[in-house]
Amino acid sequence: MIEVIKRPDSKIEEVDFENLIFGKTFSDHMFQAKYTNGAWTKPTILPYGPISLSPGAAVFHYGQAFFEGMKAYKNPNGEVYLFRPHENWIRFNKSAERLLMPQVSEEMFIQALRQLVSIEREWIKSGFKNSLYIRPVMFGEGVQVAARPAEEFTFLVLTCPVNMYYPHPVKVKIEEEYSRSAPGGTGYAKAAGNYAGAFYPTHLAQKQGYNQLIWTDACTHEYIEESGTMNLMLVMDGKLVTPTVSPTILKGVTRDSLLQLARHLGIETEERRVSVAEIVEGLRSGHITEMFGVGTAAIVSPISAVGFRGTDYELPNNEAPMYEKLKHALLEIQHGLAEDPFGWRMLIS
Repeated sequence: MIEVIKRPDSKIEEVDFENLIFGKTFSDHMFQAKYTNGAWTKPTILPYGPISLSPGAAVFHYGQAFFEGMKAYKNPNGEVYLFRPHENWIRFNKSAERLLMPQVSEEMFIQALRQLVSIEREWIKSGFKNSLYIRPVMFGEGVQVAARPAEEFTFLVLTCPVNMYYPHPVKVKIEEEYSRSAPGGTGYAKAAGNYAGAFYPTHLAQKQGYNQLIWTDACTHEYIEESGTMNLMLVMDGKLVTPTVSPTILKGVTRDSLLQLARHLGIETEERRVSVAEIVEGLRSGHITEMFGVGTAAIVSPISAVGFRGTDYELPNNEAPMYEKLKHALLEIQHGLAEDPFGWRMLIS
């Protein structure tokens, strides 16, 4: 049973929903549970606000933290949906296992989402550009500076009303020096440290005029992996191609959904290793006609140009790009405007 403590007054009237900065505005409430003595206790929905942590909390010293990203959507009739929450629960627990943190039952995870989103339903606006971003997060809270795993943990779920993450096509650079993840590491988990380590090389690329990076494999830098915080897809000779999921590549829910949707629409797909040399040759020759990043926050973000060793390769402006077809079809399912042949939607209310 989740205890609910309501905020006495809402701050929703203070929010400009047409001009949101992604991830900066939080709704009225959040979910919180504590793990102590080997069990989760005190599951509560309470007003969003600061939490108190000891300076000796394990998360500050050893980065024992990870998160998930997902969204809730509302259609014009006011119906609210979650999208494939079961997949996020599976990945949440895989991240927990990799970082030696406690598992969360599907019942608690889904119940927390359902109740919190139901309470915050007025924060979700209809329309394809709008959604409620949901951030489940877990971190080590036990007080210690010895280098060992925490014994106490906090599980939170926060929500943010959001618009589009990337309103315009992005320009990316193929990274050959720094790595996002390495074999045997935490690349397949949504560990907080994965993202912290990516900030500096991304900053360097942004100083050169790029929006994001295309990460390459840590061993040889000969194969592409992800684009920024997104999975990467490309259209080559009319076929949808994406790097195979591996221990160094995050298994994205949006990635998997688009692959299934593409096959449902009769589009040929291929999952395999893709080399940097193949990318450069395909851009030069015109065999690659589209590249785009895919993820929960951005959904589908087209790439306008790819930088490699001082040369920028422009992507063509197609009249009817595949990414638009796939994005529109996915958004219609997510917002409850089309049939859901895959059973992906979960109706909240």
